[in-house]
Amino acid sequence: MSDTHVVTNQVPPLEDFNPAAAPVLTEALIREGGEWGLDEVAQLGGLAGGRTAQRWGELADRHRPVLHTHDRTGHRIDEVEYDPAYHELMNVAVGHGLHAAPWADDRPGSHVVRAAKNSVWTPEPGHLCPISMTYAVVPALRHNPELAAIYEPLLTSRVYDPELAVPTTKPGITAGMSMTEKQGGSDVRAGTTEATPNGDGTWSLRGHKWFTSAPMCDVFLVLAQASGGERSDGGKSGGLSCFFLPRILPDGTRNRMFLQRLKDKLGNHANASSEVEYDGATGWLVGQEGRGVRTIIEMVNLTRLDCTLGSATSMRTGVMRAAHHAQHRKAFGAYLIDQPLMRNVLADLAVEAEAATMLAMRMAGATDRAVRGDERETLLRRIGLAAAKYWVCKRATPHAAEAMECLGGNGYVEDSGMPRLYREAPLMGIWEGSGNVSALDTLRAMATRPECVDVLFDELAVTDGHDPRLDAHVRSLRPQLEDLATIQYRARQVAEDIALALQGSLLVRHGHPAVAEAFLASRLGGQWGGAFGTLPTGLDLAPVIERALVKA
Repeated sequence: MSDTHVVTNQVPPLEDFNPAAAPVLTEALIREGGEWGLDEVAQLGGLAGGRTAQRWGELADRHRPVLHTHDRTGHRIDEVEYDPAYHELMNVAVGHGLHAAPWADDRPGSHVVRAAKNSVWTPEPGHLCPISMTYAVVPALRHNPELAAIYEPLLTSRVYDPELAVPTTKPGITAGMSMTEKQGGSDVRAGTTEATPNGDGTWSLRGHKWFTSAPMCDVFLVLAQASGGERSDGGKSGGLSCFFLPRILPDGTRNRMFLQRLKDKLGNHANASSEVEYDGATGWLVGQEGRGVRTIIEMVNLTRLDCTLGSATSMRTGVMRAAHHAQHRKAFGAYLIDQPLMRNVLADLAVEAEAATMLAMRMAGATDRAVRGDERETLLRRIGLAAAKYWVCKRATPHAAEAMECLGGNGYVEDSGMPRLYREAPLMGIWEGSGNVSALDTLRAMATRPECVDVLFDELAVTDGHDPRLDAHVRSLRPQLEDLATIQYRARQVAEDIALALQGSLLVRHGHPAVAEAFLASRLGGQWGGAFGTLPTGLDLAPVIERALVKA
């Protein structure tokens, strides 16, 4: 009698690989000034692709955080319990400087190396939310030099300590931000949380925040409407302002920051997102009264950079998993990777991932140079990052769907890891400003810093004459930006076209010729069907696919 259950034609587990071996990432790291970090990035990538870290990611995602509002005797504690795997992931992330470490590193390229590390630490993306906010909080906190002097060394420390304690007694801390209210959403100026001065340099905050991620961070920046204060310069007090709130006050008591519930989200399960009530919470003013948005704007720029990096990482992960499956799975008598239509799909996914990665890393390089005082790079980042945040994050969801489909029914099963990737994909497009907000911010960049348009075209002029398709796209771009009558209606198209121009320019200058040609022929050449897997004929797809294959 024959066995009824013979297992054949199954794909081996994707493990013991190194996401840092992706050529597009290594090339960008060197190009943007982070060559000195190659070994550090490779070491972290080796950890990321190992069985242990991959298991941590599965456990942290599967075992969602649990909110405990009270202890067994009825005392209010407002603590979130995480799976131990979450803390393992956080420990590695902080230890390798994925958080605020670059602010304590004067080496040119430190922000680029940090970006590459974030892009290879792939076991689970949810825990990177507090990592990103800790990175982004430092420039905002510097608006209060006294607070920065105390807390910045703790924020940049490479020691992770999850215990809830007075921040200054810990070897390292994490930071979050609390801005969104239920009636305002992205319109933070509509916030009604109120801050009243106490007369001793502190303020009392009262109000409700609708979406505060990582509520177990040690300190937070919170937006609130200042009222009743007297400014030393005699000016009018009040207005939306930024405040620094620790979870545990200097005297050891718990700040009056109460967690109402955790959000039941589509994805990002390992990361707790909460509703918070401030009922007389104690805070310190950061920056000037009424200048809260201006105080935190750099923080938002940095978290938007991480959203763009996260979406590019999602794409590389998706195409890597799809290509691994296609290498080992047969259908209709041949391996999937050798079948023309699947090769078209895989190559198309790989082109999108490479273009996204190159643009994200270019913005990381611009950030690194802007931090060091380069005004041109500051202007390029202002317009380029807004457009990149819109377009790269917008592309992540259909990319994840197509990559999942490459695995067929197996891709729809949780064991494949693809459903988690798919659930996570829309997040980066929503957080830190959804599509419309990001597109309109691109227009705002042009209105408030018109010089950034000239810098953008200077960046694109480097490739003038290299390819007629790119030249035509760039030529058509300027009239779009100058037609102000309908520009708000067309904001998404404007942001998309800016991003495509930057991606095309980067690929022509620095990309693999086969990848560049596939991008230009499809995205800018008018020969693309819109769906992945509709690249035109005649392209050399072999090197495109080869660059996407799993590497140890």
